[in-house]
Amino acid sequence: MHSDSSGLSALVNDCYQCGKCTAGCPLAAQMDIVPSQLVRLAQAGQVERATRAESIWLCVSCQTCTTRCPQSVDVAGVIDALREQSAQDGTVAKTQRRTAIFQQVFLDNIRRHGRLNELELVGAFKTQAFLKDLSIPLLMKDALLAPQMMKRDKLHFAGKPARDRQVVDRIFAKCAEAKV
Repeated sequence: MHSDSSGLSALVNDCYQCGKCTAGCPLAAQMDIVPSQLVRLAQAGQVERATRAESIWLCVSCQTCTTRCPQSVDVAGVIDALREQSAQDGTVAKTQRRTAIFQQVFLDNIRRHGRLNELELVGAFKTQAFLKDLSIPLLMKDALLAPQMMKRDKLHFAGKPARDRQVVDRIFAKCAEAKV
């Protein structure tokens, strides 16, 4: 997404605020700013206010909002762009900081390996999300699950690398290209 709001406003020009996106959203009741209001903020050029909303981090990207839109506005895409802008600008709501950290660690893990390396993901996330707060109990909370997971062959110490790394690299390159 562009750092100015013009790129985002072009995505939302067709919205006439019917509210169908919000009516279909399974998490709207928990949101501080519902999907139709986020789109309206983008239309009004109030992107910074939208990027500070907790709602953008609650969205599960189920695409219901986008599917229900009679004007074919990609509401889920708008919310995703707001998340990206929020992370880039450092305006992530304090209550959603760990969610933003998890998303970044997850993408970095996929970028590096081409598929998920679970132990590395958990280690990186817990280190970044809980060590800063000196929350050692939360950092070690899941460690007691390891023996049970190993017994059931659910814990893999080394993930298998992707067979075709070039495909993964092209996907990330295309995403980076689309941001420009």
